[in-house]
Amino acid sequence: MEGGEGRGPGYDDWFDEPEPPIETQSAARRDVYDGGDEEVWVLPDEEDGHDRGHRGGIVIGGRTLTTTQAVVVAVSILAVFFAILAAAGVFNSGAAPVPPVTTQAPPTTTQATTTATTTPTTAAPSQTLKPGDTGAQVKTLQQALNSLGYSVGKPDGDYGPATQSAVEQFQAANNLAADGVVGPETLAKLQQALSG
Repeated sequence: MEGGEGRGPGYDDWFDEPEPPIETQSAARRDVYDGGDEEVWVLPDEEDGHDRGHRGGIVIGGRTLTTTQAVVVAVSILAVFFAILAAAGVFNSGAAPVPPVTTQAPPTTTQATTTATTTPTTAAPSQTLKPGDTGAQVKTLQQALNSLGYSVGKPDGDYGPATQSAVEQFQAANNLAADGVVGPETLAKLQQALSG
């Protein structure tokens, strides 16, 4: 080391050139370096005479690779690393992940089969009626006639000419005297027609 004699024993300078070893060893023992107590940071020459750092050879796992081979290995390792990061979603934007779509089957229901007597959806009036009558019983008569196909218009509870005409049509279709009055025979036929 040039100019290093004046420095203390603990001085360590990474940029100083190390002193070359003294050629006192035999040629047979040249591969083993005995540097004494001093640390040596320079690798000994290989057996073929080429220095590792100067020829571009890199030893990985006991194999010597050229610089080109080492670059290819490094690029391949980086590509695999980035592929793993991309698969993990590291490069995705801050958008929220899309939740998985789940579908639920409708609940299974079982129906109990019951035998019930069918009641008519439209009831017949419970009393005899004649033109000029008004009220809930007339409205029931009008609903019954409409459901059987004898139109009286909108049920309004007023036994007027439209209701009388519908009653007469019903009576004629059922072989009754077509007088437009809902008497006991017409009432019975009406109840029979609604229940059947």
